[in-house]
Amino acid sequence: GGRGRNGCPVITFPDYPAFGEIPEKEFQNVLTYLTSIPSLRDAGIGFILVIDRRQDKWTSVKASILRIAASFPGNLQLVLVLRPTGFFHRALSDITFQLNKDELKMKVPIIMLGSVSELQGHIDKTQLTEDLGGTLDYCHNRWLSRRTAIESFAQKVKQTAHILQSFGTELAETELPNDVQSTSSLLATHTEKKDKMKEDIRLAVEQGDDILGSITKPVTENPEYKLNQDQLDNQTTVERLLAQLHETETAFDDFWVKHQQKLEQCLHLRNFEQNFREVKAALDIVYERLSAFTDVGNSCSHVEHILKDLTNFEEKSCETIAKARMLASEGDAFIQSNHYAVDSIIPKCSELHHLCDAFTTEIERRRNLLNKSLELHGLLEKSMKWCDEGIYLLALQPVDKCQSQDGAESALQEIEKFLDTGAGNKIKELSKIYREYAHILNEDLKEHVQKVFQKQESMEEMFQKRQVSLKKLAAKQTRPVQPVAPRPEAFVKSPCSSPEVQQEAMQGERQGHVTSRDNSWRKGLVQVGTESTTSPFFQQARIRSAVPVEVVRVNFCVKHVINELIETERAYVEELLCVLEGYAAEMDNPLMAHLISPELQNKKDILFGNMEEIYHFHNRIFLRELENYVEYPELVGRCFLDQMEDFQIYEKYCQNKPRSESLWRQFSDCVFFQECQRKLDHKLSLDSYLLKPVQRITKYQLLLKEMLKYSKNCEGAEDLQEALTSILGILKAVNDSMHQIAITGYDGNLNELGKLLMQGSFNVWTDHKKGHSKVKDLARFKPMQRHLFLHEKAVLFCKKREENGEGYEKAPSYSYKHSLNMAAVGITENVKGDAKKFEIWYNAREEVYIIQAPTPEVKATWVNEIRKVLTSQLQACR
Repeated sequence: GGRGRNGCPVITFPDYPAFGEIPEKEFQNVLTYLTSIPSLRDAGIGFILVIDRRQDKWTSVKASILRIAASFPGNLQLVLVLRPTGFFHRALSDITFQLNKDELKMKVPIIMLGSVSELQGHIDKTQLTEDLGGTLDYCHNRWLSRRTAIESFAQKVKQTAHILQSFGTELAETELPNDVQSTSSLLATHTEKKDKMKEDIRLAVEQGDDILGSITKPVTENPEYKLNQDQLDNQTTVERLLAQLHETETAFDDFWVKHQQKLEQCLHLRNFEQNFREVKAALDIVYERLSAFTDVGNSCSHVEHILKDLTNFEEKSCETIAKARMLASEGDAFIQSNHYAVDSIIPKCSELHHLCDAFTTEIERRRNLLNKSLELHGLLEKSMKWCDEGIYLLALQPVDKCQSQDGAESALQEIEKFLDTGAGNKIKELSKIYREYAHILNEDLKEHVQKVFQKQESMEEMFQKRQVSLKKLAAKQTRPVQPVAPRPEAFVKSPCSSPEVQQEAMQGERQGHVTSRDNSWRKGLVQVGTESTTSPFFQQARIRSAVPVEVVRVNFCVKHVINELIETERAYVEELLCVLEGYAAEMDNPLMAHLISPELQNKKDILFGNMEEIYHFHNRIFLRELENYVEYPELVGRCFLDQMEDFQIYEKYCQNKPRSESLWRQFSDCVFFQECQRKLDHKLSLDSYLLKPVQRITKYQLLLKEMLKYSKNCEGAEDLQEALTSILGILKAVNDSMHQIAITGYDGNLNELGKLLMQGSFNVWTDHKKGHSKVKDLARFKPMQRHLFLHEKAVLFCKKREENGEGYEKAPSYSYKHSLNMAAVGITENVKGDAKKFEIWYNAREEVYIIQAPTPEVKATWVNEIRKVLTSQLQACR
């Protein structure tokens, strides 16, 4: 660690007897290492070699000098040799050195020294170790330990730099994933590696600080202590390595910040894209439902109902729209923060903004259309009400009082007073209506406007004719004239009268006498809306009227039934829509998918059956048809008959009900259903609404019976009766099918047996012939309990088994026993001794089954049905 007077590094070769035995390779490595320790500047000046051979022989000195000269890799400034101290070898060295100068000739001077005092003449005492008479503090073990630590630290710094460079290359070349999960996983993996790298750097810095601390420890303990040049070089080396390590760490930190930002932006982007797909799917569903709001209604109540549905739909859609707007704002924030994928984010944000704004605009447009429709229907209903009140006024004017001049004048004043109210109630210009409401007038609504206007014109014409008649009566009369109340509704809407009757009634009024059909106006009264009975004109006329109260009561009851039918139908449709949108559609909503149990997924068809098909039938067809009969309630039976085939969809729903109920009991506690119920603000759970179709199909027969009760003498009574019979037939078919699906143990396909005609429980005895012997029941007087299913092609015998459970699971099942092919069946209608028994025999009476029905009526029904099957088979054979 010493230095010459000009700063040259000093390398000491101590006296070592086995110097010549050191392997050449190791010797060269040591020299190379020693010359590499000083700085380049100091090494460039040259080295001073001190060769201590005081205890050696001259021959060894010569060999050492030659070996060093041949192997030294650096620049030499001076070679100082402490020659042997023995008298003989000292004298020999002087002589030999002079003789062999040429052989020992080196590029630098070689000075032979006889003592350490001479050595101190060339190198300062403070730069020589104690064994050379100097004061330099040197411990070889300490020097080796420190050099080892420094070399280890240098290697650590180099290795760390290489690892950081490789890791940086790996990060730079990593492709960004396309999904949230992979991106999140990659970010976590890279962060974990980065943290490990930072920990390695921290440990390396800590190692360097420890080495630096050990070098400067003497100065720390004694500020007056001066580090020698070797220590100063070590300090410089360690500080340089620490600086290099800090620079590497800083560069890596800068790179990591950018890489982490890119990964986080990628994660944000993938989350944004995933949320965009989910929100876009939800918006597509919203727009699909919005597109269904095309109807402008056919009455005020219908339009109000649609407006209510639209408002409810808008409220339910608010959550989706809010999520879309929030996502668009999130995307805008990414754009403002200079996200690397702005080209991908901008179109999506624009689409979200457009869809949200378009939804708001379309909702407002449709609401305006419906409000305009409500306004038009309000005008039409005011006109119709005004016409009804006018017709009532004409119908209820007292005939006897009109025969007098005062009575005629009073009636005329009533008419004129009523006509004065038309300014605010009647339609003035049809063309103006067409212009003002052109954007909502479809063909049906335009036809309705025309009918109302025609009714208004007909009513005004009736008033004009009545005014003419009354004016004649108010004048001085030469003979009594008996005016007659016209059949008001017959001219405009009564389904019970023909054009000939209308013409005859009008002619009768013109002639001033009662026609032969003067009682037909009573039927017309039934057609007038009950709301008119509250008008002041009706109340005033009723006081003086001779119209029977029973007619008004019947009219009120019929109107009440049709109103109840339509209102409950609207409520039913609304409930179905609520279930389909609030539950069924939400099962496909990506935003709700995490709430659905895996076992419940893809089972929407089981839970809801064909409820959507039922909803579309009632909403698009049946409800609209019913509303057309609000003014003709007695004819509503025709509405049922026209749609009777469609009502068979309830059979499919009821057959699926056991599976639906079983699935509901299994998942009724699912968080998904609870969340849907909370959003809908329903007090009842889903299973109550799944029962609605079953309840509704049974409700129709009650309403039809009530309508038939008050419409027995009306034109539509036969249709009402036929509709009631058909609905009861559908209920029976539904009930039969529910029993049929409970059959177990039948190997074949029940559908191949044809339509199920009848089913029921009976007592059964059997008689079988085998060869010439006849085998009877062992317990002849103890019948078997069997449940029979009569199909078009076979009759099945089953054993009824009661089940334990809840709901449909408590319903009985039927174990299949055997069946008879109807092609080989015969029937004996009467069995002696019991009016409830009949026989079914098979294969020319090889098998005879005595059937006992619960009642004679049930027996008659079954016998008739079996006879029909056998007759149809016979006709088919012909």
